[in-house]
Amino acid sequence: MDYQFLTWAVLLGALSAASLPLGSLLGLNWQPGNKIVGGMTAFGGGALVAALAVELVAPTAMHVVQAETEIAKNEASHHLINMLIGAVIGGSLFAALDSIINSKGGFLRKTSATIDYFTNRKSARRKEILEHLASSELIRHLPLEIVEDMVNKVHEKSFQAGEVLCKEGSTGDEVFFIESGSVSVTRGGEFVADLKSGDVLGEIALVTGAPRTATASAKDEVLVLTFPKEDFDQWRSQSSEFEKAAAMLSASRLKELVDSDTIDINTEEWVDEAMTALMEIVVVPTDTQLQEASEEHGGAPMAIWLGILLDGIPESFVIGSALAVSIAAAIAQGGVESVLLGSMIPYTLIAGLFLANFPEAMSSSIGMKKQGWGGLRIFSMWFSLTVMTSIGAGVGYWLGGSVDHGIVVLIEGLAAGAMLTMIAAAMIPEAVHLGGSRVTGLSTLFGFLAAISFKLLE
Repeated sequence: MDYQFLTWAVLLGALSAASLPLGSLLGLNWQPGNKIVGGMTAFGGGALVAALAVELVAPTAMHVVQAETEIAKNEASHHLINMLIGAVIGGSLFAALDSIINSKGGFLRKTSATIDYFTNRKSARRKEILEHLASSELIRHLPLEIVEDMVNKVHEKSFQAGEVLCKEGSTGDEVFFIESGSVSVTRGGEFVADLKSGDVLGEIALVTGAPRTATASAKDEVLVLTFPKEDFDQWRSQSSEFEKAAAMLSASRLKELVDSDTIDINTEEWVDEAMTALMEIVVVPTDTQLQEASEEHGGAPMAIWLGILLDGIPESFVIGSALAVSIAAAIAQGGVESVLLGSMIPYTLIAGLFLANFPEAMSSSIGMKKQGWGGLRIFSMWFSLTVMTSIGAGVGYWLGGSVDHGIVVLIEGLAAGAMLTMIAAAMIPEAVHLGGSRVTGLSTLFGFLAAISFKLLE
């Protein structure tokens, strides 16, 4: 392999990634609407799919069809199998590494991953709330269609050691579900019991409205979930079954009925059914929440940089390897003098990567700015990745000319699998989150066609 074209591989890598700092500059100085960002992201995703299909997968697949001898057909089939195996490994490896990086704060680099993080955290919190509320046999009789309203109206309160949750003789207008800590219950100054996480305080008073029969004080820092009697009364009026259970409790008969299995409900099953009944939520974080999440993950800047590098490594390699394979084929046919660089450049791949990188950098830079990052810091991060991509393209060119073609195809399969996984897991979901399904669909189509049209230059 003649390495005089190595510089061209590096330059092409830099060209494909030049849209990263350009997109970053645009994101730092302009905040387009969500539909515009979503449309641009989908456009980039479509362009990248076209680049993968045309420049990576199609040539290897076509060699199988075009092979004229049995030996050539077997070799081409072997290469295609290598690509398929590489794609599976590449996609799995990308998913695993992406998950690790996201756990360290790398999710903040992408809008879709950030939204998923806050949405999943909200969903997990709602399940925790239901698990605590399920400790009450009464609450487990609340119809599932009312559970959504209950979860939304629950208040979270904290009490320091020595603080009183409720006093003996006071109005029973609130129920407490102890989430953490311990509570001491006394009656007439005499110790009655200690309550801990999972215990319920004030059910009887809530149902009957009678004065509290005991005083409850926090022994240490206590976190509770609570809702007022007015909400409780509203739910009773909405459900005859719930009203019946409340009446049984007020008559001190609920435990007796539970023991007889008359109205027993499995706690774990109830939580699962309640979670299913809850409406799906999508949490779009505020600027304040983004800053708090960034502060919670002290290593977020490095994780974000590594995450973006993970997104770019596969594409940088295939630029160089694709160029090396094309030049090697030309040299084999007519020598170095026959190489026309203009006809060797993988235009569709370069265009696809350029178009995909631009909206990614723009969208991520907008998010980083909201997290409180400085403009110079953001731009420097994206510029450094342009340099890394150009180096990666040089490495890809070197490998393409140094190792067996079957190995090159395997590595290209790794890259293709990782890139396609990234498109499906990050770019398209982000486009749907921001722009909606219709904008995403049409923009993906236009991006695909735009990248394909660069074939006219070859």
